[in-house]
Amino acid sequence: MAWLNLASWLSCTEVEGPGRRAALWVQGCDKRCSGCCNPDYLKIVERQLVDASTVLANLLRAHDECQLEGITLLGGEPFLQALGLAEVAEGASRAGLSVMTFTGYTMEELHALSLPGTRELLTWTDVLVDGPYQAALPDQHRNWVGSTNQRFHYLSNRYDPTIETSAGLMRGIELRVRRDGHLVVNGWPIAIG
Repeated sequence: MAWLNLASWLSCTEVEGPGRRAALWVQGCDKRCSGCCNPDYLKIVERQLVDASTVLANLLRAHDECQLEGITLLGGEPFLQALGLAEVAEGASRAGLSVMTFTGYTMEELHALSLPGTRELLTWTDVLVDGPYQAALPDQHRNWVGSTNQRFHYLSNRYDPTIETSAGLMRGIELRVRRDGHLVVNGWPIAIG
């Protein structure tokens, strides 16, 4: 059984990839990109340990309740937990959901590093967005990415490059107020001006 160290998850979002999706953020990243939009998820510490089968069951329940198109895996750094995420991605894919994965590593680094589970996670990923966030290279035109160096890799025929600039899928933010009164923000803000 594979375990995941989760930072956060949303059962339904419309700003973390194409269509209505569940989003899963893992805790821990070794890239330390300056200006990271999830700085609380960088530290490699235990946050919320959950076995992959429980995560998958929660995602499939969300799929039934929200009619999801897919799941998005973010972080932190997903490939530091590729074994567990590969299990989740395979189950989601077999249930008809698309899988979008964001990584601070480049595709070339992923192949060179051969982190455990990398090949399997890539096998079950439909769209991979790779590359470290670079604040000096802001991307104002493509959906879901922060800097122009980041690349989309279409690893299946489920999507094509039109999703990157489709106005119907524009980047944005979602605001939620939790029952305890805390404000939760996710997505990527639209540049103004």
